[in-house]
Amino acid sequence: MTVIEIITSIFILIGVFFTFLSAIGVIRLPDVYSRMHAAGKSSTLGVVTLMIATFIYFVPSGIINAKVLLAILFLFITAPLSALMINRSAYRNGVPLAKNSVQDDLKEMYEQGKE
Repeated sequence: MTVIEIITSIFILIGVFFTFLSAIGVIRLPDVYSRMHAAGKSSTLGVVTLMIATFIYFVPSGIINAKVLLAILFLFITAPLSALMINRSAYRNGVPLAKNSVQDDLKEMYEQGKE
């Protein structure tokens, strides 16, 4: 195995680990807010490291794929932002938080704004 294949394998293992961790988080966490946090953060990191592995694997053959780099950039920007927007929308529509596990710091602010 060459050095590039070893580095690529390490990135693939890291990506698979974070993607698997994200899937477990989506299944096991108690409410929509925690699940979106797992899906937005861990899966983004997992998919980005898998795409970096793809990019690194093809660099020695002289192929520099700008599409992979753009996909990494767009995914890194849009996935956490979309998770934030889904969480914000769920909170504004009254989706309940998990009982006895989190503190609602925004409750007072939203109640004052409705008066």
